[in-house]
Amino acid sequence: MRDPRSFLLSLFREAVAAADPGMVMPPFLASLAAAPRTLLVGGGKAALGMARAACARLAGQVEGVIVVPRGMGGACPGITVLEAGHPVPDPEGVAAATRVLAAVSAAPFKVELTPLEGPPARVLCLLSGGASSLLTLPAPGLTLQDKQDVTRALLRCGAPIGAINVVRRHLSAIKGGRLALAAWPVPMLTLALSDVPGDLPEALASGPTVPDPTTRAGAIATLRNWGIEASPAVTRWLDDPASETPKPGDPRLATASFRIVASARTALDGAVAHARRAGWSVLDLGDAVQGEARDVARHHAALVRDVARGRGPISPPCLVLSGGETTVTVRGQGRGGRNREYLLALALALEGMAGVWALAADTDGIDGNGPEAGAWMGPDTLPRARALGLDPGGLLDDNDAGAFFATLGDAVTTGPTGTNVNDFRAILVPGASD
Repeated sequence: MRDPRSFLLSLFREAVAAADPGMVMPPFLASLAAAPRTLLVGGGKAALGMARAACARLAGQVEGVIVVPRGMGGACPGITVLEAGHPVPDPEGVAAATRVLAAVSAAPFKVELTPLEGPPARVLCLLSGGASSLLTLPAPGLTLQDKQDVTRALLRCGAPIGAINVVRRHLSAIKGGRLALAAWPVPMLTLALSDVPGDLPEALASGPTVPDPTTRAGAIATLRNWGIEASPAVTRWLDDPASETPKPGDPRLATASFRIVASARTALDGAVAHARRAGWSVLDLGDAVQGEARDVARHHAALVRDVARGRGPISPPCLVLSGGETTVTVRGQGRGGRNREYLLALALALEGMAGVWALAADTDGIDGNGPEAGAWMGPDTLPRARALGLDPGGLLDDNDAGAFFATLGDAVTTGPTGTNVNDFRAILVPGASD
């Protein structure tokens, strides 16, 4: 292939476009019954695009408040758009969550409910990846610092997002179904872009509008299992039965419903279709790949070698595609990003294997905390790096894949994409004559 980079980038763009709120929201909005008033709330990296799609399609009065990551704000008619910190919660997130909860709790049309006529309006909650950090409201007796410390510690030790969310739900006054409790008895519909493997409603944004099947005992066990020493206030709260979240079957959540409008599968399907239109055979590893980034990379490298030798589940030339979310246990001091850590580990495992190119990037356009979405890798990656005096193995050990690819000029920078359905990985495996 003459220009593998351009082709891989086109795959990533197709994946992102397939999960764009403007594309995925209309069919769900078209199926909604008419309502004279809609209170719209929510948060996340795709919340603004979702809100704009909703406001453009819904009849009647639409008003409300959403929160997005700092720097990703914009206008939406009738909607107050707030900005807050991500991935670590900040005071602006607390203020935003307070406004969202207050809007739902004091929805003026609640007074219009009558037993005979039923609710004349609805609450529409729009959630996407990032909302768990953005909608931060500490439980009674806790401070933002308490939650920040726990979140930082869990992120740094490489705890999976599912484990982090168990703790978040039980330390929050809005997550784990508590936002839906505030809306009752007004019907609440949640439309969500999922960025969590398995698309579990309680995992997305820590489940503010759905019952929570996990327990405060599970939150305590998570902290213990990952060696997190919580503050006395956190310990006291988790020991208090009041920290328990509403469970499946709670009648106060009977008027709340939840629908996923797009997920990692949506993005992956978009890339698969694009690849096949271009004439490529595709090995689809699925949309829920998880694990330590460097371990996943080694596994994928072994698979690529088998495919290239004719011993794999597909014949070359082909593309190996996958979605999901890897994790990184931070042991060094570098500037990482799980997609770039995966890609550096893949390069080391392949050690310049002829003809193999790869791209790994986050569909939200932000890999970790930097401005890059991800990076490229090719057969010349390691030779060029070593010629520049870089130590690929040492940089991987220092969790400094960000600096590695930035130095090579191989970072992929898209800016925020307006959606968020987790990671995207593509590996191009050549045929014998390539």
